Amino acid sequence: MNTQNPVATYALRLGDNGLVLAQRLGAWCGHAPELEIDLALANIGLDLLGQARNFLSYAAELNGSGDEDTLAFGRDERQFSNVLLVEQPNGNFADTIARQFFMDAWHVALFSRLVNSRDAQIAAIAAKGLKEVRYHLRFSRGWLERLGNGTDYSAQLMQQAVNSLWRFTGELFMADELDISLSEQGIAVDPCELAAEWQTTVHTALLDAGLQIPEEAAFRRGGKQGLHSEHLGPMLAEMQYLQRSYPGQQW
Repeated sequence: MNTQNPVATYALRLGDNGLVLAQRLGAWCGHAPELEIDLALANIGLDLLGQARNFLSYAAELNGSGDEDTLAFGRDERQFSNVLLVEQPNGNFADTIARQFFMDAWHVALFSRLVNSRDAQIAAIAAKGLKEVRYHLRFSRGWLERLGNGTDYSAQLMQQAVNSLWRFTGELFMADELDISLSEQGIAVDPCELAAEWQTTVHTALLDAGLQIPEEAAFRRGGKQGLHSEHLGPMLAEMQYLQRSYPGQQW
């Protein structure tokens, strides 16, 4: 589905972030280190899925066709507009925590501003989601610090995860013409405005965890324009298999 309405395109981007990250977290079900963590990751994934459904439903409504299901299961890889960070593999538990923490800090900064959007529906979705992502951030930051301040081995894994994913964080603050245009209208948030708050949150947590702040790297970008890493395609093939095999089926 090619979106034409700029607000729909923006909502689609936010929905894709939540959808892909929720799918990643869902893969931990039954495999997390502890039962409590298993349940927590599943619940966080369900929160993100709920946010994704709201954004995707709104995008479909604005474009006058389809629904959240057709957008989730009927688009190809190049039609997804999520940032590259969310599609990175789960790896080990430290990798998942680093990815989640970076996104949680960004979501809190974003949603706390989107609640003032001049688009009433986006503001409402952000207001509901803000309560959820604040909890997500407490969870991921707590585990970041536990692992960083834990054993030598857990600290090593946590540092490796932070270092590995750092190159995907720059994209969170790169604005394109759509971001700038909608932010000037008071509908969206210029992602550049989120950088200072995100850096303060992340740098403070890393230092509290006894971890090093990675040096500036060559940041990867392109997710919002449909240019993805090699990891998204296989994930979508698994996620979309049933609906692609039996189109239009309902439960």
